Amino acid sequence: MRQARMWLTAATLLCLAALWAGSAMAASRDLGAGWEYRWGDSPMTADGVPTWTRPSDDAAWQAIDFPANPPGRRGQTHAWFRTVLPDGDWRDPVLYITSIDLIAEAYLDGERLYHHGTFDAAGNGRFAGWPWHMIRLPEDFPGRLLTLRVYSDYTAIGLWGEVRLMERAELYDLLLRDSFDALIVGPLCLLLALLAGGFALFQDDRRRFLPIGLFALGSGVMILAECPASQLLIDRPLLWNGLTAAGYFSLPVALGLLLEHWFADTRARRIRRIWQAHLLYLVGALSASGLGWVELSMTFPVFDALLVVSLVLLLAIIVPYLGRFDARQRAILGAFALFGALLLIDMAVAHGLLPWRRVPTSAGALAFALVIAGISLIDYAHTQRELKRLNRQLEQEVEERTQRLQQLVDRLEIDSTTDPLTGLHNRRHFDECLRQETHRARTRQAPLALAMLDIDHFKRINDSHGHAAGDRILAGVAVALREHFRDDDEICRIGGEEFVVLLPGAGADTARERAASLMAGLADRVYWHDGHMLGPVTLSCGIAAYPAHTDDPLALPDLADRALYGAKKTGRNRIITAT
Repeated sequence: MRQARMWLTAATLLCLAALWAGSAMAASRDLGAGWEYRWGDSPMTADGVPTWTRPSDDAAWQAIDFPANPPGRRGQTHAWFRTVLPDGDWRDPVLYITSIDLIAEAYLDGERLYHHGTFDAAGNGRFAGWPWHMIRLPEDFPGRLLTLRVYSDYTAIGLWGEVRLMERAELYDLLLRDSFDALIVGPLCLLLALLAGGFALFQDDRRRFLPIGLFALGSGVMILAECPASQLLIDRPLLWNGLTAAGYFSLPVALGLLLEHWFADTRARRIRRIWQAHLLYLVGALSASGLGWVELSMTFPVFDALLVVSLVLLLAIIVPYLGRFDARQRAILGAFALFGALLLIDMAVAHGLLPWRRVPTSAGALAFALVIAGISLIDYAHTQRELKRLNRQLEQEVEERTQRLQQLVDRLEIDSTTDPLTGLHNRRHFDECLRQETHRARTRQAPLALAMLDIDHFKRINDSHGHAAGDRILAGVAVALREHFRDDDEICRIGGEEFVVLLPGAGADTARERAASLMAGLADRVYWHDGHMLGPVTLSCGIAAYPAHTDDPLALPDLADRALYGAKKTGRNRIITAT
């Protein structure tokens, strides 16, 4: 409890201290009005100080509301701006400027406080980027003269955006608040670009995902590069402006790729020429800037003009066919249109065609990302439902085919072990059964008998009445075999007119009795074929048994065959048991 009270007291004191510190700070002051300007560049004193930085009533100084783009430029590249800083109680004062076209120096009563870029002996300089500027002021700045020396061969000259006097801590808070949306939307766009790029690599519908990924990548890079917080991370304005240009210049390429995918006629070729022109400009502008042939700042106005012309041409191509687009295409196109409109407004503000304001381009990118994410989720849900349906259908087909295959396997297995004429097992089945029963007989020390039977004078029947008559006799004998032997006995046809019966658990006497019963039954049966009486049929039989006649059950077929041969030799229609 004591520790809890201590922490609560400490937190309360910190909150009170923060409130006191905040109340001690002077409110920020907008310095966007009350300036004076003059064209040209100042002469220098003997010690190298511009004379125009000293207070004077020179009539060349003229009033201007905001220190940018004074009238009557007529090709001038140098301009000077000045104002008297206001009074106030400041603890850590700074002057915040959103941006400057293009390079500048700041003086306070002739003393240089700040410079952006480098002026050469002629007063000129190269583009150094469009960062935000924080100019630290001394404590005695109130009432003193602030003078800005500006050089620009760009379409605009002077300051751009806001000019505010504030506490440094307040400025950092402002920068982070202004970066909040970009720090959320930018990474979201980059994540979308990564996902779309992955789908473009591994999915068949590559032409659909590639432009989406490129647009998300370009917008994400542009938003993060323009984010004020990026300068706090790495103070390299030209790097960030180069990334901004790369992202900004790639957007029409992505839009053209997407629209080309939606058409399949001459309109696709026209759209392809538009995005190819922008791709050529992207590569050419960045390469020329990187090699130092042109200033990066000059690539933006040319691109802006090219973008306006391209958007007009694209609208002329696609507007007559909007009714043919599906809901997904219209949603994507709407997100592109919103983002494009915000970019055009931002472009107009940047070129002074509209009053300065913060244009929420990140909101357009967020809308695009949300639309793409929503469409992707809908497509994913539809794909999952379709996959489940296809899986169920596939499982059903697999099950049906498995059943048919099992039936076929069973049928093949039956066919492979069954004699098609008599329905009895064949030689293959007999060999397998003999091995199994041999193992069982040896393991259990149980008897095992085997009877081998052959139809007498079967060739004479085939020669006299034909093979169809012979088949009739074979089928009739098979029926008689089933009637006179047990269900446990294995009855097989192993040759043309030769049968074998394996009798598990039976001795030679039992096998002889059943064979005798069979032969007696056949003596009373006749068969008819094409009006001719066939029969009666007689059999010769040889019997062998384990262990009565051999120590190896596998030798039973050979012993029974010898006994059958003896029955045939001694007159047929008889049973002989092996010795």
